[in-house]
Amino acid sequence: MGAPLLVFGQTGQLARALARLVDDAITIPRATFDLAADPAECRQTLNLLIDRYRPRGVINAAAYTHVDRAESERALAFRINAETPALIAQTCARETIPFVHISTDYVFDGDQTRPWREDDPTKPMNVYGQSKLAGELGVQDAGGQATILRTSWVYDLFGRNFVTTMLRLAEDTSQLRVVDDQIGRPTHANVLAMSALAALGQSGLFHVSGTGDPVSWAGFASEIFRFAKWDIQVTPVPSSEYPTAATRPSYSVLDVSKFEQTLAPLPDWRKTLRQAINQRG
Repeated sequence: MGAPLLVFGQTGQLARALARLVDDAITIPRATFDLAADPAECRQTLNLLIDRYRPRGVINAAAYTHVDRAESERALAFRINAETPALIAQTCARETIPFVHISTDYVFDGDQTRPWREDDPTKPMNVYGQSKLAGELGVQDAGGQATILRTSWVYDLFGRNFVTTMLRLAEDTSQLRVVDDQIGRPTHANVLAMSALAALGQSGLFHVSGTGDPVSWAGFASEIFRFAKWDIQVTPVPSSEYPTAATRPSYSVLDVSKFEQTLAPLPDWRKTLRQAINQRG
């Protein structure tokens, strides 16, 4: 057998997508490698895993993603999203193993009206975004064949995400009020997984998301129900109607032209959403 692909994370959307797509992917659960553990423990476990599997590549699909909770759990968010990914990157660089790390559109403040490029100034508005930006810097400092993929609005048809939440809420009502002043582009977990695989062995920073016209959360919800053929009335409302601990960027559309020109084309988000809803049955 050849060298496997090592994936940190097992139950999240990206890890599950990678497991579906890659026959020899080895997904590492939190019980085996906890990104929140003490750095010395993480380093020891990481070395053991690398020695055991001698992977052809490593993808970090694990992250702290509780955007609002991060405001009161800053240290934990930084440990999981910044400090431990830097350790993984350092180990991969030392062992000359290609590494892919996932970041977020929330490293930007949303204060512009054109898609964000990789070289645009970062200015995260919340602790989650700050922790992810710190993770980017730690991975970059490690050197080696490390690739960072910033993405946005990731979803699949399982777990907790916007699509599954909308479908669940619509089971009990025919009307939903959804935020309309945050604009982005959704990304199916399979698209992110395939992009991570394409990026293995590269180095640098790329933006990855679905393509096509940007959309608000309310518009996204309307498309979900249209493809599901559910008669649900979506009422657009301002973010102020749903106060949150963390401030979100109002415009986080990513410019994906660098990825498409360098690695592979990306599908229209409406096409992948329609396919996902149709496969739901």
